[in-house]
Amino acid sequence: MNERTAFSLPGIPMALLDIAAWLLLAFWLSTSVREPSPGNIVFFGPVAAILLFLSKGFFQVQPNQGQVMQLFGRYAGTVRDEGLRWTNPFYAKRPVSLRVRNFESSKLKVNDSDGNPIEIAAVVVWQVVDTAEAVFEVDDYENFVQIQSESALRQMAQSYPYDSHDTGQPSLRSHGDEVNSHIRNEIQSRLGKAGVSVIEARISHLAYAQEIAQAMLQRQQAGAIIAARTRIVEGAVSMVEMALAELNKRGVVELDNERRAAMVSNLLVVLCGDRATQPVVNAGTLYTG
Repeated sequence: MNERTAFSLPGIPMALLDIAAWLLLAFWLSTSVREPSPGNIVFFGPVAAILLFLSKGFFQVQPNQGQVMQLFGRYAGTVRDEGLRWTNPFYAKRPVSLRVRNFESSKLKVNDSDGNPIEIAAVVVWQVVDTAEAVFEVDDYENFVQIQSESALRQMAQSYPYDSHDTGQPSLRSHGDEVNSHIRNEIQSRLGKAGVSVIEARISHLAYAQEIAQAMLQRQQAGAIIAARTRIVEGAVSMVEMALAELNKRGVVELDNERRAAMVSNLLVVLCGDRATQPVVNAGTLYTG
């Protein structure tokens, strides 16, 4: 079932015609009172009833809203022209908002692709684009959007690890754009039948579950320490190489292999140590101490 345009007329001209009809009926009634006639009195009641019934055809359409029309249970179309409108008085009318809406899912506890329990939530921005599908294809399209979005979020979270751990594999924490695009596509594939377009979907909360959060924090800290140490060692080796090259280039001191090894050891201790080093003055020689 797809949306189509329902029959409706501009409301202002129809309202003017309705007012004119009531004025004519009032003038006719006043004339009948001055010149009583049983036929006129009998005829006045049905005419007034018809005018009252036709007045039921007036309705308003707010900006970014659609009015879904039904005729004895059958879909008759949708009116999107905003303002005062008039249509078949037999039509049943149901307003459907076409505005952009959003909601944040609850925090879901799922397992990532590595089997680690995580907590995840997402914000979904959506809009009704087909009022007929939204009203008649699903029972409650707002509830349908919420449940299917959370289901798609669970499915997506199981496709990625929480963290790639420097393997280059896409992960929930490091590849935000790719993950958000995956969420949006996953939700849209489920909501297309409900006449809903997903404008944006993005993760709003991401964390390890409480039972493993401390262990994973220690793992992340260990990884950070290893990475920092690796960078420090690389820099220290480069500085030692530069120092030895400059000493040799300028002829400051002649170093044999044993003295060179001692200098390298001392420089690495100074550069890689966690604490400030204390200088030690050697009053003798390297060999006699």
